[in-house]
Amino acid sequence: MARKQFDLIVFDWDGTLMDSTATIVKSIQAAARDLGLPVPSREIAAHVIGLGLAEAMQKVLPPDVDPKYHGRMLERYRYHYLTKDHELVLFDGVPEMLSELFQQGYFLAVATGKSRVGLNRSLDAAKLLGTFHATRCADETFSKPHPAMLQELTRELGQDLRRTVMIGDTTHDLLMAQNAGAAGIAVEYGAHPVEQLQACRPLFSAKNVPELHAWLDAHA
Repeated sequence: MARKQFDLIVFDWDGTLMDSTATIVKSIQAAARDLGLPVPSREIAAHVIGLGLAEAMQKVLPPDVDPKYHGRMLERYRYHYLTKDHELVLFDGVPEMLSELFQQGYFLAVATGKSRVGLNRSLDAAKLLGTFHATRCADETFSKPHPAMLQELTRELGQDLRRTVMIGDTTHDLLMAQNAGAAGIAVEYGAHPVEQLQACRPLFSAKNVPELHAWLDAHA
């Protein structure tokens, strides 16, 4: 059977494969509370998910906050997140979907706003260390929506961006795909509102993992 549209499938991590959006939001809010800073709403905290951590901690605070707090926000965020990190799980259906795609011969990759240390810890905990052919983290290259992560992944794996699809729960993911000349698929169960995702005109928008899996099986 002939291959369909894509050879390389790239996944975001938080909010796409890992059910971590609520934990990230609460950790950001707790960090601001610790420092006596304005506590961002759930919408504001969720919007920065997917960006590199340092950039996210800056953007989540009002612009008039003294920059000296950016580093402290990062420290407090890490403290709160790490107390919950071990409790996080993959969304239902993710292991089966990844296993099937791997067996079908697709190249699989991750492009994430997490740090390298954070992603490796999550991959190990989720027993997915051997699943992905390549991964890129925000502390290794430019943060989303810059196209660098996808450009570097395709170069490393000898793939074509025109036969690459990026799957994510944020506009940062979909805009990165556009900027790189790759296709984008949205998932509606993560950080960003559906209407914001739809404004990026994704190739497909999945309400849950089984729906994503079914679409990939039929169309990817």
